[in-house]
Amino acid sequence: MARPYDQKCPVARTLDIIGERWTILILREVFLNGPRRFRDFEDALEGIAPNTLSARLKKLEKTGILERRVYSDHPPRADYLLSERGEALGPVLTSLKTWGERHTTPGN
Repeated sequence: MARPYDQKCPVARTLDIIGERWTILILREVFLNGPRRFRDFEDALEGIAPNTLSARLKKLEKTGILERRVYSDHPPRADYLLSERGEALGPVLTSLKTWGERHTTPGN
């Protein structure tokens, strides 16, 4: 896991939760497609290691951004959906998308 910023700044505190590699893209998937299963994330996020995906999902669940909903006990299966706290990140992701469309080009 990444070292936390441990600062009083609200931006730093937010980055402590959502600033690790892959986390924003995991959130993007849930925002765009609704509840996702582990396999859905693996399919959409080419190159993410299963242990990394698992760690990010656990952190997002622990911090109240995502909720884990069990849909099968045998075998155990769950999907992940945004909590109310997670939904509040919508404008942040929209701003990142808008900035990227204006100030980046594919491949850079």
